[in-house]
Parts: sequence; C-alpha cells; structure tokens
Amino acid sequence: MLSDEEMIQILNAAPYGVLSTIGEDGIPYGVPISFVYSDNNIYFHSALTGHKLDNIKHNNHVSFCVVTDVEAIPDKFTTKFKSVIIFGTVKEVYEDGKVEIFKLLLEKFSSDFMESGMENIRKAGSSTRVFQIDINHISAKGKK
Repeated sequence: MLSDEEMIQILNAAPYGVLSTIGEDGIPYGVPISFVYSDNNIYFHSALTGHKLDNIKHNNHVSFCVVTDVEAIPDKFTTKFKSVIIFGTVKEVYEDGKVEIFKLLLEKFSSDFMESGMENIRKAGSSTRVFQIDINHISAKGKK
C-alpha cells in the first residue's frame, strides 16, 4: 500500500487514467481519458454523446484506474509500478463549475497556453461536457 501523499502525487502526475463503466447490456467498457484530481474528486471532459456517456446514463457507478512508473524487471520476473484505483459515482458539472474544471485541466496539461486555452474553452464550451467522479473508495499500491 502507498501513502496518501504518494497517491495524490500519482493522481496529479498521471497524464491519463482508464474509466470503466457498465453498459445496459451488462458489458464492461474501459476507456482512457485525460483527467484532473482536485478536492478529492476526479474531473474529466467529454464529447456531447458517446458510449461512455450512454453507460454512465444507465449506471453512474464507475471504476477509475491510474498506473505510473511502470518498469519491467525481466530477470526478477516482476514489474515496478504505482497505481491508484478509485470507485465512485459520476455526475455532470454545469455552468461556472464547468469553466473552473476546464481551467484545472489547462493548468495540468497546457499551463504555458492559458490565455489561448481559455479562448478555446469559450469556443468549444457548448460542444463539450464535464463530469465529476465522487470518490467512494480509493486505494493506492505499488512495487518499488
């Protein structure tokens, strides 16, 4: 098990995670997404429609997994890694909250381009959706 501090470092550093949902047909679906961790929540943006959104509409319970610092150690038959697994529920973020999450995403992924990024957000705002994962359970593990 990793410490809370290591867990937060992983969530802040990871460029993407895998969001897992369950469809109406009971089939699981995992999709890589860019995200930001803030205030004990995971935030991500999305197109207006799509498979993951259909699944979330059907069942808003999700799992989210992030893995970093992966290194295979062939002669020891093992792999070094750090991972965080989250279980939670998803809800949509609207209006002013949506802009704030976009700012957090810009700070994480495009901090040198905040001004043009905000202009891009203004242009694309109505064609994107923002979601929040409320974390119900979280664990972090690693092999160093």
